[in-house]
Amino acid sequence: MRIPLSWLREFVPVPADATAEDVMADLVTVGFEEEEVHRPLDEMSGPIVVGQVLEMVPEPQSNGKTINWCQVRVAPEGQPQTLTGEGIDPSGVQGIVCGAHNFSVGDKVIVTLPGAVLPGDFRISPRKTYGHVSAGMIASARELGLGEDHDGIIVLSRMGLDPEIGTDVLELLHLRDEAAEINVTADRGYAFSIRGVAREYAHATGTEFTDPASLVSPPEANQDGHEVRLEDQAPIYGVPGCDRFVARTVTGIDPNAPTPAWMSARLRLAGMRSISLPVDISNYVMWELGQPLHFYDREKLHGPIVVRRAHEGERLTTLDGKDRALSTEDVLITDDRGPIGLAGVMGGAETEVTDATTTVLIESAHFDPVSMGRTRRRHKLPSEASKRNERGVDWEIADEAAERAVQLLVELAGGTAEPGVTDVGTRPDPSVVQLPAGFPTALTGVEYTEEQIERVLTDLGATVERGQDADGQTTYTVTAPSWRSDLEIREDLVEEIARLVGYDQIPSEVPVAPPGRGLTREQSQRRRVLQGLADAGLTEVLAYPFVSEAQNRLFGSVTAEEGAAQRMVHLANPISAEFGYLRTSLLPGLLEILRRNHSRGFRDLALYESGLVFLPSEQLGSASIPPLGARPSEDVLADLNAGIPHQPRRIAAVFAGHDSAPGAGHAPRSWDWQDAVGTALDIAQILGVPLTVAQGAHQAFHPGRTAELRLADGSAVGVAGELLPKLLETSDLPARTVALELDLDALMAAAADVVVAGPISTYPATSQDVALVVDTDTVAGDVLATLREGAGDLLEDIALFDVYTGTGVPEGSKSLAFTLRFRAPDRTLTADEASEARAAATALAAERHGAVQR
Repeated sequence: MRIPLSWLREFVPVPADATAEDVMADLVTVGFEEEEVHRPLDEMSGPIVVGQVLEMVPEPQSNGKTINWCQVRVAPEGQPQTLTGEGIDPSGVQGIVCGAHNFSVGDKVIVTLPGAVLPGDFRISPRKTYGHVSAGMIASARELGLGEDHDGIIVLSRMGLDPEIGTDVLELLHLRDEAAEINVTADRGYAFSIRGVAREYAHATGTEFTDPASLVSPPEANQDGHEVRLEDQAPIYGVPGCDRFVARTVTGIDPNAPTPAWMSARLRLAGMRSISLPVDISNYVMWELGQPLHFYDREKLHGPIVVRRAHEGERLTTLDGKDRALSTEDVLITDDRGPIGLAGVMGGAETEVTDATTTVLIESAHFDPVSMGRTRRRHKLPSEASKRNERGVDWEIADEAAERAVQLLVELAGGTAEPGVTDVGTRPDPSVVQLPAGFPTALTGVEYTEEQIERVLTDLGATVERGQDADGQTTYTVTAPSWRSDLEIREDLVEEIARLVGYDQIPSEVPVAPPGRGLTREQSQRRRVLQGLADAGLTEVLAYPFVSEAQNRLFGSVTAEEGAAQRMVHLANPISAEFGYLRTSLLPGLLEILRRNHSRGFRDLALYESGLVFLPSEQLGSASIPPLGARPSEDVLADLNAGIPHQPRRIAAVFAGHDSAPGAGHAPRSWDWQDAVGTALDIAQILGVPLTVAQGAHQAFHPGRTAELRLADGSAVGVAGELLPKLLETSDLPARTVALELDLDALMAAAADVVVAGPISTYPATSQDVALVVDTDTVAGDVLATLREGAGDLLEDIALFDVYTGTGVPEGSKSLAFTLRFRAPDRTLTADEASEARAAATALAAERHGAVQR
């Protein structure tokens, strides 16, 4: 919101020497954010004066262009030229070359003399051109930064001006003004007006505020005005689309009347383009009072105005020239022919005010903010009117705003106000809030007196009535002002008290955390896992959850039952049609990140991610969406919850390249499937969950190099191994890329709440090796589990250290070599005891797997 200071000074005493920076500093104290300062003079300086064309000689040029050699008087006749400098003629008459042709001898124009600087650092100096020395320039609106239109030279008489020759143009066109721009939050729509900002400035500085609405005295409504009917009898969002509509008519408007320089200057400084006098007046009143207006050419209206919701299939061409298909939720302004405007957002082209309009019907109405916001978003049609209407407009000033527009049309456009005044509908009920006197202090920690509370609320414009509750404590009944629709609960009132008394009065005290709080069990477990992977040298990444259908079908879910149908969530409005589904696995996103980094020269990569996947059940979504404005029933809520897909947390990692950088005397090792399996076991170890590794199969992984990871109860919780070579080739991924994915929720659920450390034996351990020959199809992990079981309680650890096929091993068999470490808690083991335990383990392996000791 831009606030021209000259405009602000009309309603609140801003010091004469105050700058835009000073005004913004004061407004910051009452909760606004400063944005920018706008000063036309920051880009313009030097002598820019009114001149009169004395002579104008057309001179055709060889390039086909005709220029005008002009003599322009820039100082009053008979008076000496007071300006000095290179190129300024003491006689007061300047010779100037001009290529425009929209002016004539006798016209008063704007002349930039040598020494002037125009926007864009365009410096004016005498220069030889077309055989003449041009000592100045006759200016257009674009060259002065007054607009983008380039209709030629500015002729002051066409602006309704007849100034004295030599007049300072910067003063004449009110260009010495400046504007402060502030950011207005969505809940403070009243501040989208000079009226609202002036009131806030008065709060900030403790000065008197003159309400511009109080300076207008609208006439009483009567039966002679243009007929208006409000027919939105079935409100969609709990309130009617329009609850008040004021209409006034002004006839005999001069269609050629120019916009006064002071008005166009203020609008331009406020960020609005001057279009025509009627349009400029509607914008001016909106900026001043915060009430959007719309002007209709009454001669183009057919019958009464009717405000209603759109019918199915209706269309409207808006002022921007676009034909729009209307929704049945849109609030429309209509006449006997159909829609003539999107209520509160933009008018229709059919009843537009044009250069030929002589009779104007003024609309000043109050619309439902929710309907306005939805219409604006639905049609992607932002406007200054919708910006205000969707944030809430003061419903009490519709008649004052209409009367203000009538006054300006009569004064500036020569119109005549018709006696008919239409004012239909009923004003909304203001919010009434009960505020206990001690509540502001209890909420903020500041000791507010009852006098402070009453004064602040009264200054806001609220009506405050003091009373007592059942316990005899002082309480206030506060009726919010019509322009503050955001004040609905007592916390809103406390915020206003804190804001206007001063946020700096609120003590800075760090609250004491209550005992027993902290991270939940799952949060603590998850942090340990993520930190453990980072400590191991992996890099955490975050991938988009959007994947293609093919990726979901390829990677599936680590917990999906074999042969089960793959269900997935399809997005109704995806960012990309190619990636229109929510992921059922983390691996597609991780592999895309790996591919992108590998293509940019990163060859050794170890990446991991923890995130949610989306696994829908038989029901996905709900058959019906409950209406707004009322709490759904328990059955409806249960149905909505049942349609939400299951979202378990997974953890996944991918590896490509080598485990370290090469160096002198060091050859790095390539990542392989064992690293993926080892990382999965590390994750389980961090959580204290034993995992077993078994031969697995997965359509995205290499056959024979895929491990299935299981809990002690046999349930699968993940997969690890080398990815399918064909997949790596088609996806442009590095060869021998390995990956893992685990169900982190299942691992954390299996972890013990309390881990009890066992006693540490001080007696020495003894190790023995055993090599067993088994069938090639026998899983090493199964043999290891059998040896652990058969060795008994003396076994402390067992590890597979070699797998061999070749000479000495029968065809179709393999040799598995294990190291078994034995230790007793109360004595030093003898070699015979260790050998006996090893023999028992070997015997059980022979019984279960047909193992033969080498």
